[in-house]
Amino acid sequence: MQTVSTNICERLGHSQELSEFKHGTMIGCHLCNKSIHEISLLLNIPRSTVSGIIPK
Repeated sequence: MQTVSTNICERLGHSQELSEFKHGTMIGCHLCNKSIHEISLLLNIPRSTVSGIIPK
């Protein structure tokens, strides 16, 4: 059974949260001086997601 918040998120176009592995990989790439664009391409996730997690 889905909750109301899940239904709202699906209607708004939000996808699943990042796994701990992808989040950690994103942080690791940032620490290795990869750009937001490079991280986005490497992990196949939108640049907006990466820029929302990685500080500028």
